[in-house]
Amino acid sequence: MDLAFASPLYLPIGKRAVDKIKPYSSILTVGRKVSPYKLFSCSATIANQPTQSLEFEVENKKHDLLRAIQDTQRGLVTTADQRSSIEEALVCVEGYNKGSPIDLVKLDGTWRLQYTSAPDVLVLLEAAARLPFFQVGQIFQKFECQDQSSGGVIQNVVQWSIPALLEEQEGATLLVSAKFDVVSVRNIYLQFEEITVQNIKISEELQAVIAPALLPRSFLSLQILQFLRTFKAQIPVTNTGRQRAVGGLYYLSYLDSNMLLGRAVGGGGVFVFTRSQPLDL
Repeated sequence: MDLAFASPLYLPIGKRAVDKIKPYSSILTVGRKVSPYKLFSCSATIANQPTQSLEFEVENKKHDLLRAIQDTQRGLVTTADQRSSIEEALVCVEGYNKGSPIDLVKLDGTWRLQYTSAPDVLVLLEAAARLPFFQVGQIFQKFECQDQSSGGVIQNVVQWSIPALLEEQEGATLLVSAKFDVVSVRNIYLQFEEITVQNIKISEELQAVIAPALLPRSFLSLQILQFLRTFKAQIPVTNTGRQRAVGGLYYLSYLDSNMLLGRAVGGGGVFVFTRSQPLDL
């Protein structure tokens, strides 16, 4: 399995014919070309906008982007026209941060996924849509880098569930942990370290089977409940046969106090995040 360039959220399943990206450019090459006029108009707007109204202009462009992705189920259901419109909206927002260094203080915190075109993320959303026994809840990226100058830690968080066995949407948590280093003005390099399954929350139905409320709870049934609630499985991430860490290059194309845009270099797709409340992991 080729793991040279990994999606920042998930480890790649295999090579695919996917989008190509230039590491230091915010322009993604997709099946449908983005209108050169629209790209120019975005750049011209930024260049000529008075300082006092620039913030208002940025918020409008961000709103246009969120409106473009709102009916896509985080990227699961999109048409060619929608993907083209989303890419154009992305490029317009990205232009406001072009060339600015990554601000690790702003990056620090928890970000919730709103949209992605990354195949390794969409495969989970597709599975949840097709399989009645599998649910995918919220997906987050959590950065820990506030007191750092050149890197930090990132945790990719997926809340998932198995109906009737676990609580709805948030029955369990999958973590993909990585260290990251800032390697250029807008690029960070992720070195994946560990996959963890934790925070198992069994459903009331399953609890009733293990330890019925109307009967005295035995020592064994209490031990089973405690084991499930505290269960934690950790798997180190290495390239098979090479025993070295798996890595990936991640281009942070836009960052402010409430929005994060990223592109996985090497064809891993685009990501739209918004600021979220802190996670208790």
